Amino acid sequence: MIFRQLFDQTSGTYTYLLASRRGGEAMIVDPVIEKVDRYLQLIRELDLKLVKAVDTHLHADHITGLGALRDKTHCITVMGEQTKADVVSMRLADGDKLTIEGLSLDVIYTPGHTDDSYSFVMPDRVFTGDTLLIRGTGRTDFQNGDARQQYDSIFNRLLKLPDATLVYPAHDYKGDTVSTIGEEKAFNPRLQVTSIEQYVDLMANLKLGNPKMMDVAVPANMKVGLHQEEIARRGWAVSADDALSLIGKPDAALVDLRESNERERHGTIPGSLHVPYPTLQESIRTGGMLHELAKATGRRLVFYCAFGERSAMAVQAAQDAGLASACHIQGGIDAWKRASGPLAR
Repeated sequence: MIFRQLFDQTSGTYTYLLASRRGGEAMIVDPVIEKVDRYLQLIRELDLKLVKAVDTHLHADHITGLGALRDKTHCITVMGEQTKADVVSMRLADGDKLTIEGLSLDVIYTPGHTDDSYSFVMPDRVFTGDTLLIRGTGRTDFQNGDARQQYDSIFNRLLKLPDATLVYPAHDYKGDTVSTIGEEKAFNPRLQVTSIEQYVDLMANLKLGNPKMMDVAVPANMKVGLHQEEIARRGWAVSADDALSLIGKPDAALVDLRESNERERHGTIPGSLHVPYPTLQESIRTGGMLHELAKATGRRLVFYCAFGERSAMAVQAAQDAGLASACHIQGGIDAWKRASGPLAR
């Protein structure tokens, strides 16, 4: 496995780059906008293809690199389903899998620092965001933080992992890079409590000032979505209401870009084809399945995804490949449900 831990000194943020092999798919966790060019340089040096950019939660101390990485690489942006961010490509829930080629991370909801905090577990390590830090825990006094929820997330979820599990947090301010679950059980001063009430009292009396970037970072990080309006202005979008009339039409091919677990959880538009977004380029190039479908039969490709971000990028890619009639359902399945569109399971 390729694994890199990268550091932003200004905000004390750790960013993690993962891949199963050189030349393969890569994922980045908790990227910082000022470091995006450095991440991209490293990705090129390691001959990787960035396919997912993930935030463990809505950060208050730096502006996320999710939007910039998406704009530069057309990767999928990922956060938990509780996020207040306007649009991300994929929203995860407790029990989901976060996957790229050769790697699979278990998704666990660990609220408390914020109400959208998630941790990601591999067989030998866990990425804890700001929920569990090295010899500390994330503060719980803003962004719908809750010390009781955090106690449950830490003691009943994270500390149940094997003691040898490596702990990789989103921040550190003392120079520590990694710990283990066993170490944190034994030496983390905030975990040496005997009750939830004692932990709540401890967290309520930290008397910390707000992060310096909070008033800038939080609003910015809530507006990372791709501007789908530009795709609509070009005539490459249909509303969910208009898309209802396309079901069963012989001149339209509905194409679902989501991953299998998303389709299973949220349902699919009846009669649609499944072309996962990471395989799109192969399918729309000359000789590819969607290219031949559009060219040979004249059918219009109508892409859709969860919220419209992947499908908007897919339309641009299809247009670039010469498929001039391609369009997408603005707002994705989320908008389709609001329009009372039928779903197949």
